[in-house]
Amino acid sequence: MRITTHQQLNVYCESFGAGMEIFTVSKTFPKEELYSLTDQIRRSSRSVSGNIAEAWRKRRYEKAFIAKLSDAEGEAAETQVWLEYALACHYIQKETADALTERYNKIIGMIVTMIRFPEKWKV
Repeated sequence: MRITTHQQLNVYCESFGAGMEIFTVSKTFPKEELYSLTDQIRRSSRSVSGNIAEAWRKRRYEKAFIAKLSDAEGEAAETQVWLEYALACHYIQKETADALTERYNKIIGMIVTMIRFPEKWKV
């Protein structure tokens, strides 16, 4: 199957789903975290799929494609840091943190593979 939109990329679908899971989990965070941890983890998790979409549109230009994918990778890693804080603050259970961290490890792996083989995605 030929991929024609970013929504058809497995990594986009996985990152969008993970971002939605983060949103749901973060609804339980205390109100005093609304403008700090809650906001940060939601922004970084959503930014992963956003950067993947931008990278897809820039795939004709290898350096721009890789740069946007690198941004997505960084945002995924940042999300993992916020998950560590949420766990340390006892806002989430260890099982939830571990599952989401592993989900982001998978996403990071997919992004790194795209970065390593940008020619595969060129139009």
